Parts: sequence; C-alpha cells; structure tokens
Amino acid sequence: MAHLSESGSRPLQFVKVISWSLFVIILGFSLLLSLFISKYAEQTLLEKQEEFGLLLAENVSHQVFTRFVMPVAMQYGAISLRQKKQARMLDEVVRSTVHSFHVTSLRIYDSKGLITYSLDPEEIGTQGNALYKVTRTWETAAFSSEILAKVSKVVSLFRFNLKPGSLMLRAYYPLRAERSLTDISENPIMGILEFEQDITEDFMAMLNFERLVITFSLVTSIVLFFLVMAVLHRAERLSNKQLKEKEQLIFELQQQEKLAGMGRMVSGVAHEIRNPLGIICSSSELILKRARKEESPHTRIIEALHEEAKRLSRTVAEFLDYARPKKPMMSPLDVGKLLDQVAVFMEPECEKRNVSIDRQYSEDMSAQGDKDLLYRAFYNLVANGIQAMEGQEEGHIFINAAREEGRLHVTIHDTGPGFSEECIDQVRDPFFTTKDSGTGLGLALVSTIFESHGVEMHLSNAEDGGARVDIIFPEQ
Repeated sequence: MAHLSESGSRPLQFVKVISWSLFVIILGFSLLLSLFISKYAEQTLLEKQEEFGLLLAENVSHQVFTRFVMPVAMQYGAISLRQKKQARMLDEVVRSTVHSFHVTSLRIYDSKGLITYSLDPEEIGTQGNALYKVTRTWETAAFSSEILAKVSKVVSLFRFNLKPGSLMLRAYYPLRAERSLTDISENPIMGILEFEQDITEDFMAMLNFERLVITFSLVTSIVLFFLVMAVLHRAERLSNKQLKEKEQLIFELQQQEKLAGMGRMVSGVAHEIRNPLGIICSSSELILKRARKEESPHTRIIEALHEEAKRLSRTVAEFLDYARPKKPMMSPLDVGKLLDQVAVFMEPECEKRNVSIDRQYSEDMSAQGDKDLLYRAFYNLVANGIQAMEGQEEGHIFINAAREEGRLHVTIHDTGPGFSEECIDQVRDPFFTTKDSGTGLGLALVSTIFESHGVEMHLSNAEDGGARVDIIFPEQ
C-alpha cells in the first residue's frame, strides 16, 4: 500500500509536464502566427500607401500639366518659374492638389538636379540632397518610393501614440507632358517630382491591429492552457480517488484473506475444543449440584470451575459464529420490539451498574431481517455501552429511532468515554480489543450481521461525549 501511495500519488505528473510543453508550443505558435499576420498587414499597408503615393504623384503630374503648363504655354508662350506670377500659379495648383493628403514637403527637380519648385521657397534653386534618386528616376522614368521611420517597430508597439512625422513615405515620379494618352513613352519628362507624405496615422491603425492580434493570441493561449489544466486537475482528482479506492480495496482483500485463514484455523480449533468442553461443562454442573446437596467444602471451587467452563464455552461459540456466519432468514419484523426486548433483558445489569436506558422511537419501526441475529447485534451494542461506563456513578444509554427518507435510522449513544481517536478505525477488526478480558469479536460479529442484512453501521463520538453508533436500514 505504501508503495502504491508513493509511486501513484501523482499519476498525472507527466501529463502536467506535457501540458506545460503544449502551452509553450501553443503560445509560441500563436505569437508566430500573430507576428506573421501583423507583418502581412504591415506589408499590405505599405503596398497600399505606395499605390496611393503613385496615384497622388500621377494626379499632381496631371494637374500641373493641365492647369499650369498648358495655360502658361498658351498665355506666355514659354514657362519661366522666375516670373513670380507663373511661380504663384504653380504653387496654387500644387497646394490645392496635395491639400488634405498629409504631404509635408514637395519638390520638382530639373534634369541637372536643381530644385525648380518647392513648398519651401527657400529651397528653390538649390541642389537638394536627392541627386542620386533624381538621376535614377530620369534614367528609369519609373515611380519609386521608400519608408522613413524615426522610431523602431518594436518600440512603436509599446507606445499608444506616435508623434506626427514618425513614419514618412518619400516618393519620386517623373513629371510628363501629356502629348499622348495611349502611349506614355511619347510623353517627354518635364521634371522629377519628389514628395514626402506623413503616414503615421495609418501606421498607428495598423499597430493597433497588431496589438489586438497579439493580445488575442496571448489571451486565447492562456485561456486554453487553464482549461486544459482544469481538466487535468479534475482528472487527477478522479485518478487519485480511484487509486485510493483501489488501495483500500487491496487492503481489504488482504485483510479478508488473513481473516479467512484465521477463521478457518479458529473454526478448526474451536470445533476440537467444543466437544470436550461440553463434557466438562455438563460434568461440572452435575458435580456442582451434588456438592451443594452434600454441602461439600469444595463447593466454591467447583462453582468457579463451572463458571469458567461456561465462559470458555461462550468464547468458543463466538469463534464459531464468526468463522461460520449464519445466513439471515429475512422476514418482516418490528425493530422497536427488538430494542425493547434488549432493554428488558439488560435491566438487571443496568440496575447493578446504575445505568438507565432511555428509548424514543417513531411510529413506523418496521424492517426486514433475521430477528435472532438482529437481536444479538443490538444486545452486543447495548452491552458494550454498559461495559464502557463501568466505574461511573451514573450512566445513560439513549436509543433513538426514526424514519428518514424511507430508511429506518437507529442511534445508540452512551455517556461513557467514547472511542479513542487512535482505535476508532480498528474496533471493527476481529480480535482487536482494548479490554483486559475479551475476544475482540463483539463488534466484528455485529458488523458481520449488519452487513449480511445490507444495513449500514457508522461509529463515532457524540459532540457531548460518549460513543455513538448509527444503524441505517435499507429502504424497504
């Protein structure tokens, strides 16, 4: 039993290790999946921003050509941004076109890389810092863009707000004269458009989505883990309960095997003793009668011999009753009458020891059972209660009986010292006794009788002291 307890006390410990491993795997997989989704969302956002930047650049190119180049060429015959009026016209066209698109800077370069127009007038005529990009755009005649970040992606995840301009889109696009609407290669390049667009607001929306995905993944993993742990914890409790029941069953089987072997041995020994003991009892009784008749001086010795022979005969009878229990003959009976018979029979012993028996029954005391066996069981319980109060000036035994939910419940309670905490689990074991004289078969026989009737017997100590025995008959 100890071996089973030590090795099986944590039968699902390995499952907990697996559950923690699964939690780490699920959490890692969820985080990787959320990062993948976040990265995909970020990449999609940037692609959409680049497409939006291209549309913005195409719109600016179209508006500059239709609203500035063509009118100026028709009115003045040539374009010269040195003239304040033409420069003002271009500025109005550009500003009205990029209005509300979060464009923070916009420049137009000529073929030499000089800035011919800028939202910042002080930059006009300077070389600028994008000569390589401008030259490459002249050569490729294609749109290009790049992302300028002032804060890292990891840091931005832990910030609820980002300052405007934290993430910028810088784009380059060739401005063309729209001579042909079908073949763009026939449209000559007039200049290179460079602009920077603040996409921090859209980036924050994407960050909030990433936070939501990551948080949902974490919460889902944690909830799933705790659900698994709750199921495992319940399974462990059930497993431990089954293990304890198995250990108890094994222990009881071992005890029954021991008791069965001991019962066979006791039965054989008691049977061999019973016949010569019967002869001794009957012979001692005849001799005692003759000694009393003749007033022999040895009468007291013969009386003691006869009493001891009868006590030994009762002990042998108990051994035989335990070793070969009688099968109950079930029939209707009144438990109240049985208890009354026990009380009446015990009156002389109660008067001798100054013990009173108080009885309180319900109206319906009917049950099914063997009258003789049940009488013997109740007799032993009352006798044990009287013996437990030996040495007290006054004692009481309370016998209460009532029907509860269809089951007859009998309680026998004495005012003795009660069961000791160390022995209460052993008092039913055969041959266990705390008395100097006794076989230790009294409660074992009572327990056997009640078990054969399907009756429950519970031993405990009453709150106000003394032993308490609860006998619960099955529902009829």
